[in-house]
Amino acid sequence: MSTTSKYRPFPPVQLAARRWPDQIISKAPIWMSTDLRDGNQALIEPMNATKKLKFFEMLVRIGLKEIEVAFPSASDTDFDFVRKLISEQRIPDDVTIEVLTQARPDLIRHTIESLQGARRAIIHVYNPIAPAFRRIVFDKSCAQIKAIATDATHLIKQLTDQRPETEWVFEYSPETFSMAELDFSKEVCDAVSAIWQPSTSNKMIINLPSTVECSTPNVYADQIEWMHTHLERRDAIILSVHPHNDRGTAVASAELALMAGADRIEGCLFGNGERTGNVDLVTLALNLYTQGVPPGLDFSDIDAVRQCVESCNQLPVHPRHPYVGDLVFTAFSGSHQDAIKKGLAQQKPDALWEVPYLPIDPADLGRSYDAVIRVNSQSGKGGMAYLLQQEYGLHLPRRLQIELSRAVQAEADRSGNEMTASQIHAIFCQHYLNPAQQTKPTAAAGLAPYVYQSHQILQHSRTPSEAAHLPLRISLLQHAQPKAVHAATHGTIEDILQALASLGVNLQLMDQQQHRLGTGQQSESVSYVELRVDHGSSQFGVGIASDTIKAQLLAILNAMNRAASNTDLASAA
Repeated sequence: MSTTSKYRPFPPVQLAARRWPDQIISKAPIWMSTDLRDGNQALIEPMNATKKLKFFEMLVRIGLKEIEVAFPSASDTDFDFVRKLISEQRIPDDVTIEVLTQARPDLIRHTIESLQGARRAIIHVYNPIAPAFRRIVFDKSCAQIKAIATDATHLIKQLTDQRPETEWVFEYSPETFSMAELDFSKEVCDAVSAIWQPSTSNKMIINLPSTVECSTPNVYADQIEWMHTHLERRDAIILSVHPHNDRGTAVASAELALMAGADRIEGCLFGNGERTGNVDLVTLALNLYTQGVPPGLDFSDIDAVRQCVESCNQLPVHPRHPYVGDLVFTAFSGSHQDAIKKGLAQQKPDALWEVPYLPIDPADLGRSYDAVIRVNSQSGKGGMAYLLQQEYGLHLPRRLQIELSRAVQAEADRSGNEMTASQIHAIFCQHYLNPAQQTKPTAAAGLAPYVYQSHQILQHSRTPSEAAHLPLRISLLQHAQPKAVHAATHGTIEDILQALASLGVNLQLMDQQQHRLGTGQQSESVSYVELRVDHGSSQFGVGIASDTIKAQLLAILNAMNRAASNTDLASAA
């Protein structure tokens, strides 16, 4: 495979006295989430208004003050979502929404219409300026490309001046900046800022995107420092960066860009976005945190953030993803486990964090350290999860694997023997399939607090599409007392949880997974749920039944029983 003539190195920046290598990041940047726009447009199935609102409210909770919410001219869904946020007064006073538009008059007008009545808004306009785009995509000269940017700025200034009830912030992106000539990038940005006339009290944003990551991070830092030191009206400009991850170094590019003079970072939670994604705001923020710099974002319950992002994006977060992946605080190696155990034993609550192999205290993120013991030395493939899958067809979710391993290890320590597949399966059943064995029996019936009795779909339907929306009646015992609750539909587990909440229990779904045991019509359904019950720690429950709904109900009730008896496996270990 020869690349001699097909590819060439990205040219270095001639920076005579670069200063960024000696800089230290001492404060957090301005964070801007583009999950609802850039991230959303990269999804296989873009979010609907309900999911976007759920995501928006989560972003507000963790502390984002600037949120790009839509591309209003792209679709009625995006336009209507902006109107919903404004008309229903869902934007906190300390949060500024941002919208994106291409540098086209009709799209600009439509975009500004979407913001009618907003207290404060960022209007973000862009046009590509790099040589390949000028030549291949647009067939325009530098002067024509520059005119697109300046004409758009004139129009936006005219339209926003006519709407003084809104506090307008203007953002311009020379799209494809990372591949453009620096002197032309400066020329266009200076022309735009000359029209807008920002001041130190009313700054504009110049955003310099690594639209396609095509160089090493140090070259991007050189590009940012060059612009930082050469832009006109720099004291009236917020210098922003928007790194993509084509080379897998977006986080490094963003950190070096901050050292080079950037004030603001645009990105997505966990790095979602086009192609290989945008820069990961969570990793960036927690990298700062581990260096003693307050990031200004709250990830003290990082699992809840991940659950929301996975639910809305319909994309999983990788188990090895920094800080949040299921396995990042898990040690398989015995030597690693020993070092971590010794480090945790000596760690004082308020002392400098010095635990081997753990760059951050998992507790700061609402997590814990997990030592996973490989229990099957003969197979060579390792782990109780492997045994349960091979012998019993169970595909345990990763967090459930980690939790179960504690109980397995406790039994292994007690017996001093290697654990067999049947022994591991018995522990699994005891904790998750039959938690009544662990709960305190009620005085009347000797039963678990919640006992499934039956369920019934209340009416028949003629078509499969109608069937998913039929109501569901659930009969059970609550502390030995017969109860009946009704779900609006039986189509989703959320409807079932809402029905069970009428029993006086607060239920928050953290995760759910489902599969069949074997194949064919006689195969049983296995349901795994992870719930927070009454705002406590999350609890797993598992249900196995020939009927999918019954499997879900059993799993939910088993999780509720474990919460009621406070028998989580952390105490078992």
